[in-house]
Amino acid sequence: MRPDRVVTAIIWLALAMLAALVALGFGLKKFSVRLKNAAASIFMRAEARGVFRKLPAFETDFLGEYPALRILQDNFVAVREECLALLARRGSIPNIDTISSQTSAGIHTIAWKTFMFKSGEFIAENCALAPRTAALLHRVPGVYTAFFSILEPHQHIKPHWGYWKGFVRYHLGVVIPQNNRDRQCWIRINSHAHDRGRRDEIEHGEKYYWTEGAAVLFDDTFLHEAANESDEVRAVLFLDVARKMPWYLSLLNRIFLKLAHMDASVKKIRINAKITKPGD
Repeated sequence: MRPDRVVTAIIWLALAMLAALVALGFGLKKFSVRLKNAAASIFMRAEARGVFRKLPAFETDFLGEYPALRILQDNFVAVREECLALLARRGSIPNIDTISSQTSAGIHTIAWKTFMFKSGEFIAENCALAPRTAALLHRVPGVYTAFFSILEPHQHIKPHWGYWKGFVRYHLGVVIPQNNRDRQCWIRINSHAHDRGRRDEIEHGEKYYWTEGAAVLFDDTFLHEAANESDEVRAVLFLDVARKMPWYLSLLNRIFLKLAHMDASVKKIRINAKITKPGD
């Protein structure tokens, strides 16, 4: 990288740190949002210029770039055993729309539960209910969000775009009805749809069919949808992991993620996701 670009990046980082501290200290939420949007724009432009790699719709050969994720697949049996135990008593696992007021409409108003291990910080009470999986997650660096995504039968998650280019999303198939023999559990992505008014472009996307013990990586900011068309519950281990980028962008990413996870709304997610007593 040219020296002038390094200097520019350092200046951006210094300004971002100062702005983040000011926003936190004075509760300037609108200013924090503007700062977040500015950072998101930086990442979008950096990807467009080839500063870091753009993912395909689905990446299955990712362990060379994210080797720490191997431990989850290597210990899939333990993860699945704990997930099955939770599913057998899932009455107390919250629906995703009850965790945050920001997810009370749209794609989240379906029978979709989340057993949350981590949202910025680990949730000790939940981790105690699935200790082997939690111990594995503690060994994976760069994980900001981790939960069992539990989709009940005949549910469809509408097409939508994610919000943060600084993540890559990881799915590990944990409990997949009939191991997807009839291809009824899937996620579809259109990595070329950018017009936010054209969700119908999802029809031109690619589908991935989960299977147990297999993992996939993708970019949540691409247009995507998912469905469980079977008669049984489906569960995947869902992670948001810090994206591999040049050091100055990685540092900027960490600053804004730290800022975001200190926000009261994210703290509320951890409180609402907490399970103190498993359901019968």
